[in-house]
Amino acid sequence: MRFSIERSALLRAVSQAQSVVERRNTIPILANVLIEAEGSDVSMRATDLDIEVVDKVPAMVERAGATTVSALTLHEIVRKLPDGAQVLLADDGASGRLTVEAGRSHFSLATLPREDFPVMASSEYSANFAVPAPVLRRLFDKSKFAISTEETRYYLNGVYMHMAETDGGKVLRCVATDGHRLARIDADLPDGAENLPGVIVPRKTVGELRKLLEDDDLSIAVSVSETKVRFATPDITLTSKVIDGSFPDYSRVIPVGNSKRMEVDATEFAQAVDRVATVSSERSRAVKLALSEDRLVLSVNAPDTGAAEEELNVAYGDEPLEIGFNAKYLLEIASQVDRENAVFLFNGSGDPVLIREGNDTSAIYVVMPMRV
Repeated sequence: MRFSIERSALLRAVSQAQSVVERRNTIPILANVLIEAEGSDVSMRATDLDIEVVDKVPAMVERAGATTVSALTLHEIVRKLPDGAQVLLADDGASGRLTVEAGRSHFSLATLPREDFPVMASSEYSANFAVPAPVLRRLFDKSKFAISTEETRYYLNGVYMHMAETDGGKVLRCVATDGHRLARIDADLPDGAENLPGVIVPRKTVGELRKLLEDDDLSIAVSVSETKVRFATPDITLTSKVIDGSFPDYSRVIPVGNSKRMEVDATEFAQAVDRVATVSSERSRAVKLALSEDRLVLSVNAPDTGAAEEELNVAYGDEPLEIGFNAKYLLEIASQVDRENAVFLFNGSGDPVLIREGNDTSAIYVVMPMRV
């Protein structure tokens, strides 16, 4: 195998591959990236046995072939090469070495045989559809903060992507919850997604997927089966196993009778919460919201460190209410609100609150209160 490639194109492909590779591996070949050169393309493939990413880049291929080399080492080398450099990669198969040359730099890296590299078995996908990158980005970006990190509740360690029925028809929906807060985001159902089986996309996959969604003009090809999900752009294909478990019936925790309505500037609210939470101990981070007519008082009382209070003008016309929340949860939800105003719908001081962006019901959030 022998080919030359522009440094920035190589860096992008190797970066994508090495981020999938797990740092601690009991199987040496899983620390490697599989490099395959053929025609006028070079593909970089990496896997941790649950996720597989393949990135194709154009290159000047003089001799087709394939080998595997440490993803981390190759990434570090390419990262440190000067911008705009032409990089030559070559291996003769016999020596078990890959040479990397750029300008006056010369590296010789140990390789492992390509035959040992595990390739994820292909799946029969029951649903195939295309989603514009900004739509997919919104679905996952707005929901992923609520993914649970508790390993015991493994079925909550991802984003539940499925088809749902609403008053306005069928939608593509992403839901995440950790039992304390919940995010439910809807988008128009794409053609071909009618048979979409509900799948839980793992947290690591959600993180890797974000890198495919930077270009607003791209359309992402999504394929889903009961056990796998695949996201593909013309250059990159990300395939992942889905979490084997049943996502709970989230509709039961979304309150429907909350009638006390507060409307507040989302940015002002987030900044005020952040300021008053400064004095609270990291452990509890409880912020009290005291509501009266068109007035909200945010306060924190931490006996060991101090107290803080801030008043905001809000639109509120119901009976006075006092309720407490974890500051971190409020900040994370407030940061998701794209519109100017956030709408909070309360019931009582011990009941979950519903938060949405203005009158838009395509993105709703639920957060459980705390005792303060």
